[in-house]
Amino acid sequence: MPYYRSVGEVPRKRHTQFRQPDGTLYAEELMGQEGFSADSSLLYHRHAPTAIVAAEAYDPPAVTRVPNLPLKPRHLRTHQLDHTGADPILGRRYLLANDDVRIAYVSADRPSPLFRDATGDHCLYLESGSLRVESPFGALDAVAGDYVIIPTSTIHRLVPTGDEPARLLAVEAAGHVGPPKRYLSVRGQFLEHSPYCERDVRGPDAPLLIDGSDVEVLVRHRRGWTRYVYAHHPFDVVGWDGHLYPWAFSIHDFEPITGRIHQPPPVHQTFQGPNFVICSFVPRKVDYHPDAIPVPYNHHNVDSDEMLFYTGGNYEARRGSGIGQGSISLHPSGFTHGPQPGAAERSIGVDFFDELAVMVDTFRPLDLCGAADECEDPAYAWTWARPAPPAG
Repeated sequence: MPYYRSVGEVPRKRHTQFRQPDGTLYAEELMGQEGFSADSSLLYHRHAPTAIVAAEAYDPPAVTRVPNLPLKPRHLRTHQLDHTGADPILGRRYLLANDDVRIAYVSADRPSPLFRDATGDHCLYLESGSLRVESPFGALDAVAGDYVIIPTSTIHRLVPTGDEPARLLAVEAAGHVGPPKRYLSVRGQFLEHSPYCERDVRGPDAPLLIDGSDVEVLVRHRRGWTRYVYAHHPFDVVGWDGHLYPWAFSIHDFEPITGRIHQPPPVHQTFQGPNFVICSFVPRKVDYHPDAIPVPYNHHNVDSDEMLFYTGGNYEARRGSGIGQGSISLHPSGFTHGPQPGAAERSIGVDFFDELAVMVDTFRPLDLCGAADECEDPAYAWTWARPAPPAG
C-alpha cells in the first residue's frame, strides 16, 4: 500500500531488542515483496511465527477450466448458484480463470478457516452483507461496496457479520494488486488526478492479540495446498509497521472522471494486477457535448477479455439483455461488442448514469470454470440480433 502505518507497540529502532514483560524477546517477522526490494511490514509476535508441529498435503475443492468455445459473449447469473452453508474461502464458486487471475463468487454465512495464499494477492468486492477480515495485522471491517486487498501470504480469516450472508466477488491474482502506477508519485503518494486517495483507504488499527495452540492454517502455494498446524496462534502480534497490510476502499469513494464525450474504460481503472486491471463504474454525470452519445460505442478490444460484474443501479448499455443484480458478462477478445440495440438512441440527452459495476479486463483469454455452466444464460449471445436466433 502506498503509505506507512504503525499499529500497536513497536520499538523505536527496527531490528533491535524489543522485550516482553517477562524479559524474553518478541519475535520479529519481516513480510516483504520482491526479495527485500519492495513494500514490506515488520511484525512483532509473542511466539515464533515459524513454529509448526504438523504438515500434510491438503486436497482443495476441485476447479475445472475449459476454453471459451465456441467463442462468444457469456452472461452468468451468480445469484442462481447454490451457496448453502458456504464459507467465504472454501465455498467460492469459480467462474472464470487464466494463468494470471481466478474469478469466483460466493454467498457466505459462516467463518472461513485460517488461510494463506502464497500464489498472489486477493481483491475482494463485497456486493452485499458485511464481513470482518482478521489477520496478524488486526481486524478490518468491510460493508457492501467495499474492495478489500489482501497481500500475498497474509494468514487471514473471513468472518461474515450481520444478519444476511456476505455476497462476495473474489479476484485472486497470480501476483500483486495495487493502485495504477499513473496515480502515484515516485514516492508512492496518490497524485491530484487520482480518483481516490489516502483519505479513502482503511487499514487495521489495533492488534487482535489472540492466544492459542495447535492452530490449523490452510496454505495454497505454487505446488498445491498444505495443511499446517502451528504451535501458536499467528494472530499473537503486539504491533507492526510498514507499507504492506490488508486494506479496504469503498467503490462509493471512487470519484468518476467525466468529459464532454464518452470516456474510455481506463478512466474507471481502480487497481492493476499482473496482466489485468480492475475498474469501477459508479453513478456519475455523463457526456455534455450537445451531440454526445453517452453509452459506449461498439468496440473490439483486440488484446483483452472484458468481464463486468453488475452490482447496482441500471446499466444503460445492457438494457434489454437480461442483465440484472449479480450478473456477470464476459465479452472476449475476438468478438466485437457494444450497447444493446436501441441503447445508443435512448441515451441521447441523458445526463446521469445510475450504475454500479466492477470490471476485470485480462490480457490473456479467460477460461470457463465449472460454476459458469451452472448459471449461464444461453440466450445472451444472440441479444444483439434482430430477430434473435434460437438459443444454444
